[in-house]
Amino acid sequence: MAEEKKLTKSAPKSTVRSSAKKEAESDASKGAALGGLEVPTIGAIAAAPEASARPLPAAVAAKGGWWWGTGRRKRAVARVRMRPAKGEGKFLIALAGDKTKTIEQYFAEDRDRAAVYSPLKATGVIGKIDVVVRVAGGGYMGQAGAIMLGLARALKGYDPQMDAALRAGGFLTRDAREVERKKYGQAGARRRFQFSKR
Repeated sequence: MAEEKKLTKSAPKSTVRSSAKKEAESDASKGAALGGLEVPTIGAIAAAPEASARPLPAAVAAKGGWWWGTGRRKRAVARVRMRPAKGEGKFLIALAGDKTKTIEQYFAEDRDRAAVYSPLKATGVIGKIDVVVRVAGGGYMGQAGAIMLGLARALKGYDPQMDAALRAGGFLTRDAREVERKKYGQAGARRRFQFSKR
C-alpha cells in the first residue's frame, strides 16, 4: 500500500496535465454529452461563426431620391428623410409651412443634440448626407429619441452594411418606456391619497 502511494505521488505532473488536455480537446471537438443530449462546447460554437452570423437586410429603394424612416418615442413621432449630400450635409427640422430650423436652433439641450447626431457619428456619415425631419407630439427629449430611431432606420435602408454598427449602438431598438397611466381613486399612477384614520 505504501509503495503504491509513493508510485502515484512520484508520477510526473506533466503526463497528468497532457492527458487532461487531450480529454478536453476531444470534448471540445465532439461536444459534451449531458443526459443523452449533445451540447456543443464553446470551442465548437466559436469554430462555426457563419451559422450564427446575422444575414444582411436588403437595400431599400429610394422614394423620389430620399430614404425614409419613422421613429417613435413616448408620444413623439418623427418622419425622417435623408439623401446623399451634394455639398455640405444639412440637418433640418421642418416646421409649419416652409419654415425650417437647424438642430442647434430647435434643441436647447446638448443631451438632445447628441442623441440626434449619434446614429450619424456611429456610422461615420456625419456631414455627408442631407436630413429633413418632421416631428410632432411629445416633449423635446421624446422628439430627440424619435428622430434618433427614424434616422437609424433610414440609414439602414440606405446602406445595409451600417446595420451592425447601428444595432451595436442600440439605435435600431424602439424604446418602449412610457409614463404609466393614472388610476381612478388614486392621486397618480402609484400614488395614493393621504390616509386619515380619524
